[in-house]
Amino acid sequence: MSLQTYQGVVYPWHCDHMGHMNVMHYVGKFDEATWVFFSSIGLGGKIMRDNKKGMVAVEQTIKYKRELMPGDIITIHSELVEHTDKSIKFRHEMRNNETGDIAATTVLTGLYFDRLARKAISLPDAVKNHLQSLLG
Repeated sequence: MSLQTYQGVVYPWHCDHMGHMNVMHYVGKFDEATWVFFSSIGLGGKIMRDNKKGMVAVEQTIKYKRELMPGDIITIHSELVEHTDKSIKFRHEMRNNETGDIAATTVLTGLYFDRLARKAISLPDAVKNHLQSLLG
């Protein structure tokens, strides 16, 4: 099951000398979608700040499929791939709204992290239950 986690526009300042959106902005938009995804599963920013917890990225793979140009409207949908006691693996798909083309995909793995102890810890049971429900 996928969830829309981002919608926005490609501005000229997102683009490089080639005239298309630069790779650093794909990563930035995927990052914004990541935090919306985390919030949707019970790992919102306030909860993590208040409890001195966080998520740390340990792996990311990006596939670039189509160029994005200034003025393109994009949407990112996200879905859970798998989870363990301490980690979440998820996928984002970025599409050009006008053409429907997939512009890029990324698969990320993050660890739930105790910011004081500086180590990975078990995800809260409520989050694991929610993640399990997403897998069916």
